[in-house]
Amino acid sequence: MEPRRADEAVPEEDERTRKERLKDFAQDKTPKKLKNPTNFQVRFRTGFVYIVVSVVCVLASEWTTLALLVAMAGITAGEFYYMLRQDAKLPNEMLGIIAAMLYPVSVFFLGLDGALYVSLALLLALIVWYVFWMRARVPDVGVSFFGAAYCGMLLSGIIVVREALPAPWGGVLVLGILLSVWANDSFAYLVGSKFGKHKLAPRTSPKKSWEGFFAGLAGSAVFWCLMTLVPGVTMSVPQAILFGLASGLMGVLGDLAESRIKRNSGFKDSGTIMPGHGGLLDRCDSLFLVAVTSAILLVAGGCIPY
Repeated sequence: MEPRRADEAVPEEDERTRKERLKDFAQDKTPKKLKNPTNFQVRFRTGFVYIVVSVVCVLASEWTTLALLVAMAGITAGEFYYMLRQDAKLPNEMLGIIAAMLYPVSVFFLGLDGALYVSLALLLALIVWYVFWMRARVPDVGVSFFGAAYCGMLLSGIIVVREALPAPWGGVLVLGILLSVWANDSFAYLVGSKFGKHKLAPRTSPKKSWEGFFAGLAGSAVFWCLMTLVPGVTMSVPQAILFGLASGLMGVLGDLAESRIKRNSGFKDSGTIMPGHGGLLDRCDSLFLVAVTSAILLVAGGCIPY
């Protein structure tokens, strides 16, 4: 058999064998405890990466905060429309995802007027789409608009808070809001899984309990009280407790709303982008309503300038 010339193409079988050897080598070098991670380990690692990326982007600058929100809005809107298509809806994903990503950008550059401009442009585009695409129905137009507003416009409340205070305190205040959301979820899960006996919404989310609900509200209120220490924030402790309870309530409502969407569409998770957690929408569902509620409370309450 003649030896293979240097310029001769490597057969596909040899290439496949080489890749398998590299894969086996990497597998052998992987620590034993990392080869077959438990569900908890996978969930912890994914959540850790999500938290680190969120914290770094929020604290780094207004631009990185904007980039984070634009990415979150686009990904969650895509997951939302994917689920609704399985529920016999025909949303216009392209218009919806673009609008969802434009909401934070418009608020960043134009303030609240920007959200109005995006809403009007989206509505006009959807009307044109409805008129000229015969398969589109009025519910499809509604779903397309709702998905963009739900995943993009609500998140834009973070921009309002981030820009209200000079660096780094705007980012610290936004971080406090994020921590209140995470504390709400964590306290509710820990207390509910151990002491929960009375179901909160058995038809929508069977695992949620009233015990976990009140624990989550307490966790949210604690971090809102800590936000009174942020320079530039004018908020008393009683006011912070009240706002924390309202924010926690909105977080639970947002979580239940997404659970209802998944249940109606026949999904356990909104996606697979976050191993152990499901989709990004599963992680951000509480944040949507909290973001806009926090902005309204802080601005209307005179706690931050606008």
